[in-house]
Amino acid sequence: MRLLFNPGVFFELYIEGLAIREIIVEDANTNEEKAMNMSHISLKWLEVFHLVACHGSVQAAAREAGLSISTVSHHLRSLEAQLGVTLLNHARRPMILTPVGAVFFKNIDEALKLIRMAQTEVTLGNMTEARHLKFGLIEDFDSDIGPELAVLLANGMPKCDFAHYMRSSSEILDMLQGHSLDIGIASSPNNNTDQLKEFPMLRDPFVLAVPANSTIRPESFLAGSAELTMLHYAKDQQIRKQIAAQLRRLNIEIPVRFEIESNQTMMAMIAAGAGWAVTTPACYFRARRFHKQVQLHAFPAKGFARHLSLFAREECADEIVGTINAAMRNLIEMRLINPATEAMPWLRDELCLLPLKANS
Repeated sequence: MRLLFNPGVFFELYIEGLAIREIIVEDANTNEEKAMNMSHISLKWLEVFHLVACHGSVQAAAREAGLSISTVSHHLRSLEAQLGVTLLNHARRPMILTPVGAVFFKNIDEALKLIRMAQTEVTLGNMTEARHLKFGLIEDFDSDIGPELAVLLANGMPKCDFAHYMRSSSEILDMLQGHSLDIGIASSPNNNTDQLKEFPMLRDPFVLAVPANSTIRPESFLAGSAELTMLHYAKDQQIRKQIAAQLRRLNIEIPVRFEIESNQTMMAMIAAGAGWAVTTPACYFRARRFHKQVQLHAFPAKGFARHLSLFAREECADEIVGTINAAMRNLIEMRLINPATEAMPWLRDELCLLPLKANS
């Protein structure tokens, strides 16, 4: 039996359990009156507050949420007025949490994670009548996101003949255009993807990955003055082509001594001090076992990024495409963006979800 879930009801129940009473210090009558009003707090207010707290900027939060700056400011004022406390120091740049706001943020962060996961699971209930689906996912997500999405899809489509593939971006696009896949998630190519609908999903910036004990300045790696060798992805991989194109634009020439197809092997070699690489946070987080031995740096020249998108054939049902897109965006935010930006705050405006729209 499938239980239906209402995110709004879930939120109202969860918010009552938060430590809001710990941060409102007023007389008993006022506390009781405010507690009765907690159910009137808008989920949108909390999402906006969470974005501003993470970015330290109303402008950045508005850009990510797809809202106007005035709307974001209004949501913040409404939340603070409803709670009767000041959550952010609005005079500071970047904006910072007040002590009260820090306590509130900790609880809201957990609440939003639970709500997003619940929304992901309940939206899959709309796919119970699906009969056939061939889905492809890039290998970058084979450690956490891929298996979790596969389980969600399998449970959400009990009557479906479901095929799940892990491939490189170029293979996924070829399979889509050859009718071997219905939906795929891959790096967006420069060339046209005829007969496919594209839904931008993730901005994955290029960074430097170096041994954790390295004291070499990031600029020295690109200048060729570092003793370590650059490790290159295999020449037929799309990520290698994008990195090579950017280095050419910057007039940077680095000899190719090592070509490595496996991301895990590349991270293992960096961890062992055998080289360095230009890679992305998504590739780095795929190799969790090497995190203590590998450190990331912002790309020390003109920044660039790869864009990951959901691609679907024109005849694929909009409901299925929309459901998988929403589920994948939630999983990427929970399993990649949140832990990455928490560990490396400098990634907050670089590693992010792209505006939700379709390019066909």
